Order: sequence, then structure tokens, then C-alpha cells
Amino acid sequence: MNNDLKSLLSNILNESITKVSPVRGGDISEAFKIETSNNAYFLKSNNVSNASNMFQIEAYGLQVIRKTNTIKTPKVLACDTFQNVAFLLMEFIDSKSASSSDYKNLGNQLAQLHQCTSDNFGLDQDNFIGSLHQSNKPNTTWVDFYTTERLQPQIELAKQKQLLSKNEYPSSQKIKETLEPLFAGIKPALLHGDLWNGNFLISKNGTPYLIDPAVYYGHHEVDIAMTKLFGGFSVCFYDTYYSNFETDEHSSARIEIYQLYYLLVHLNLFGNSYYGSVLSILKKYF
Repeated sequence: MNNDLKSLLSNILNESITKVSPVRGGDISEAFKIETSNNAYFLKSNNVSNASNMFQIEAYGLQVIRKTNTIKTPKVLACDTFQNVAFLLMEFIDSKSASSSDYKNLGNQLAQLHQCTSDNFGLDQDNFIGSLHQSNKPNTTWVDFYTTERLQPQIELAKQKQLLSKNEYPSSQKIKETLEPLFAGIKPALLHGDLWNGNFLISKNGTPYLIDPAVYYGHHEVDIAMTKLFGGFSVCFYDTYYSNFETDEHSSARIEIYQLYYLLVHLNLFGNSYYGSVLSILKKYF
């Protein structure tokens, strides 16, 4: 971090910065812990062309979740561009490994978030899933939204990248025919949108925080599907969460179909190592 940016941050915080330390974990942006005499802050920075837009949308998503008063997100302090470097400044969450009781709190508070609803599926603006564009064009039915704003764009991108061949992906009509009976009666719920193990924190006092959201109104099981994709969360999390929501005979199928979206995203971002997983679900359901 250069001294000019450090000086700007000091002015924003109205505090003298005593230490700047790199923070590992992100694969898109650089991250730093900013320390002053009294406080600690978290900074993400990036100089790619769309970084400012990405950070503004991330800040918006954090605020959308925060305003529900169901589960905490880090407080956003500044989002700006300086010398062609975009940055997002937030409070620093001093975190710890999650205990069983922490996972229970997370499950309960996520369920409360999912009880926040809307007239439509989608959101009032598009955002990102990883570094890929995620369309949130509002729709009144979950079948139409999930087909046209989730699966189809990722399938089309995989086609363009020659990661899927013509006989390996279904038509939009086939997708909708498969999904109609599975998606009956689904109501919009506010989602984190990318809820894997790296996108929540437990503060030292046991408070759950959500980070790096890709928010929109969708089916609540989408977040659960993502939690189960790469290893899963604690049993305590699922037991507590499902005490707030009932499953039905189609829940396990929907979980796999929702994981298909994330696997397509990973296929398009990281390549052929995800091809087998994508193809397995496509063959099973479509």
C-alpha cells in the first residue's frame, strides 16, 4: 500500500494508522488489516477496470443484509477510487473458529434472514458471483428466474468457452419442464447468494457475520445448497436451520440443481476440474 492511499485512509478514519498487514484469503482482490491506536479496519483494494463497480455492489449487498436486523455484516466505512485503485473500507471482525453454539446461532440467524421476502425473485440491481456477472432481473416465478437468470447464462458462457458441447446441455424448455414440478409454491427469500465456509465469520464474542454477499431474492434452499457443496457446515447448523423450515420430497433434488449453478460458475472460472460434477447433474436431471 502506498503512502498516499495510507494518508487518505487516515483522513477518512480521522485516526493515525500505526500498522498495515496483508490478509490472505481472497483470490480476486488484495486485502489488508489497517490498525490505529484504538481500532482495526479491513481494506479490500483492486485496480482492475470494474473493481469500483464490484466494490460498490458488494457494499450495497452488505447493507441490504444489515438492514434486515437478522444477521450482522461488517459496517462499511468507505467505498471509493484513489489513483486508479478501487477500495472498500470496513470494520475489522476479529474472528475465531466456530463452536457448536456458534453454528446454532448462524443457522438461526440465517433462517431469520430467509424469512425476509419480496414480491419478486431477483433484486433491483445486478451483482457478481465471484468475478462473473450475475443477473438479478426481477421475475414473478422462480422457474423463470432460475432458468433465465441463473442456469442459462452460465451454460451459455460454458458453451462460449468450449467447456460444454452441444449434446451436453439442455434447452431452456427442457430446463423449465424439469423444474416446474420441483419449484411449485416457492416464495422469494433474501439470500446471501454465495454462502460457503469462507463467507461467514464468527467474532470473538460469538456473533455471526456474513461477508462477500451476492444477494438477491430466491429460494431459501439455494444458500443451503452452497453450504453443502464444499464439505458442509456443522450438523448443529443444519438442525437449527431446519427447525425453522420444513423440507419436502423434492428438497434433495433441488439442492443438487442449485449446486449445478455454483458448479457451472466454478467451471467457467476455473476450468475442466469441475466438468465431471456439472455433467453428472445435467445427466441426472435433464
